[in-house]
Amino acid sequence: MIKDIFDYTKGELKAELESLGEKPYRAKQIFSWLHARSAVSFDEMTDLSKDLRARLKEKYSIGGLSVPDMQKSKLDGTRKYLFRLYDGELIEGVFMEYREWNTACISSQVGCAMGCRFCASTVDGLSRDMTAGEMVQEVYEMERSTGKKISHIVVMGSGEPLLNYDNLLRFIDIITDGDGKGVSQRNITVSTCGIVPAIERLAMEKLGREHPQINLAISLHASNDDKRKMLMPIAEKYSMAELVRASRLYYEKTHRKITFEYALVKGENDSEADARELAELLQGMPVLVNLIPVNPVTESGYSRPSREAVINFKNKLENFGINGSIRRELGSDIDGACGQLRMRHSRDARR
Repeated sequence: MIKDIFDYTKGELKAELESLGEKPYRAKQIFSWLHARSAVSFDEMTDLSKDLRARLKEKYSIGGLSVPDMQKSKLDGTRKYLFRLYDGELIEGVFMEYREWNTACISSQVGCAMGCRFCASTVDGLSRDMTAGEMVQEVYEMERSTGKKISHIVVMGSGEPLLNYDNLLRFIDIITDGDGKGVSQRNITVSTCGIVPAIERLAMEKLGREHPQINLAISLHASNDDKRKMLMPIAEKYSMAELVRASRLYYEKTHRKITFEYALVKGENDSEADARELAELLQGMPVLVNLIPVNPVTESGYSRPSREAVINFKNKLENFGINGSIRRELGSDIDGACGQLRMRHSRDARR
């Protein structure tokens, strides 16, 4: 069976090369061609023998990701990609250009099983996990098509990354390797709905010689368990008290400030009482509450609050001692929210 060579860490690639009777240093050469020099064929790897290149072609493929659709915002240059994977499944990614750096927002699963009522990604459920190589290719395809270097990555597209735990860590290993892309762990943010055992496990990992330095963004979206259960089915499994305890553990081990994502839904979670209760829950831990005016999704029936209401909620949080921010909205003139472009294509295909 042909294997995707992008799925291998440098250490795993070394073991593969040794099984072919090759010297271990060949793994570093190949890894560098793939991840630092952006090779798309084995023939480009001119410091390898023709015989080795021929054997690599027989045993491995180099990716299998294509781009059936891409939307570019006329307002800010944000690009929304629809990617087709080797088996025909569709996922999304977003390229965002900031003044000092470029960010790739990537997916970690095909669809999502979390069932959050305000999110388009979950409408058709979960199809499968993505491989580490597929996640890597999302980043590289955005760089290839824009001609711009990506230094920041958010695993915040479709899917729950911590339910694809092993592939997520393999992706981080590959993308941060100094012989390849060399992205700093501190420039990677992983967004989770709050899988408590996985957050605790991640806190205790050693990525390299130390605990993780990646940023954790936790989707909270409510100020108490009852409201969160209405918005997010995962709240039936893990209480907010358990989630905050796991968050404190992650901070204690990594010393990385945690961001709590809070999708503001008009009339649901945007009152002064919500702000006060949320502040009480998060007291005593360095956090940032990132406020996200909800994207209207027909299936949810939810609507976004006014800009004034969002600013007022932020001010109330800060009055209660909690730092808040309002997510900068990029790509508002395209299918910018998670799952919207994929959902539209899937519906068109069924017609």
